Amino acid sequence: MLLGKVVGTVVATQKVDTLDGLKFLLVRAVGDDLSEGSALVVCADSVGAGVGEIVLFCQGSAARQTPVTVNRPVDGVIMAIVDQLSVQGEVRYTKE
Repeated sequence: MLLGKVVGTVVATQKVDTLDGLKFLLVRAVGDDLSEGSALVVCADSVGAGVGEIVLFCQGSAARQTPVTVNRPVDGVIMAIVDQLSVQGEVRYTKE
């Protein structure tokens, strides 16, 4: 699992049938201090996340193991919305 921030949405009206009904979000990986990296990942949203939220996401074959993405051609999925992040007892993020 990776920690990320949802920075945008992706809309694709023309896609393979197995992707119908999925919401796609643009996620940027973040560090434990919430500093943003440069890489962007398009993720299927399995939990109802929104722009600006800190999320847990995964890539690769693990992305096809949620009930929403099983047997679908996805390489990234958001599988949790982070409520709080603490590192060595220091709270670094709390969802508002």
